[in-house]
Amino acid sequence: MKNAAAAPAATTFTIGELAREFDLTTRAIRFYEEAGLLSPQRVGRKRVYSQGDRTRLKLTQRGKRLGLSLAEIKELVMMYESPRDTVPQLRRYLEVLAEHRADIEGRLADLKATLEEIRAYEREARALLRKQGG
Repeated sequence: MKNAAAAPAATTFTIGELAREFDLTTRAIRFYEEAGLLSPQRVGRKRVYSQGDRTRLKLTQRGKRLGLSLAEIKELVMMYESPRDTVPQLRRYLEVLAEHRADIEGRLADLKATLEEIRAYEREARALLRKQGG
C-alpha cells in the first residue's frame, strides 16, 4: 500500500458509510464482496472501499431494482469495467434487459388474468348474495 503522505488520498469509504448511503446492511455489502462485486482494500482489519467499489455497488443496486440475478449483475459490472469495445457490452446489456422485460410482461399478463378471475368470482358471489336477499 502506498504511503498516504506521498500522494493525495483518493476518495475512500468505510463499510458503514456505504451502508448508510445505499440503505443497506453491512452484511449485504459483505455478501456483495464475497460474490466478487466489491474488492475493498484492507487496512488492518478494516475494509476501505474505493470510488470504483462505490460505483460497482451503485450498479449492483440498479441491477437488483431491474430484477437481474447476481450473476447477470456481475457480468454487466465486469463488462462495464473492461476496456473492450462498448458495442458488445451494449448488445449484451440490451439482451439482458429484453429478457427481463419479457419475463416481467409475462408475469404482468398472468397477474392481469388472475385479477380478472377474482373480479368474476366477486361478481358471481355478489349475484348469489342478491338472490339470497343478502
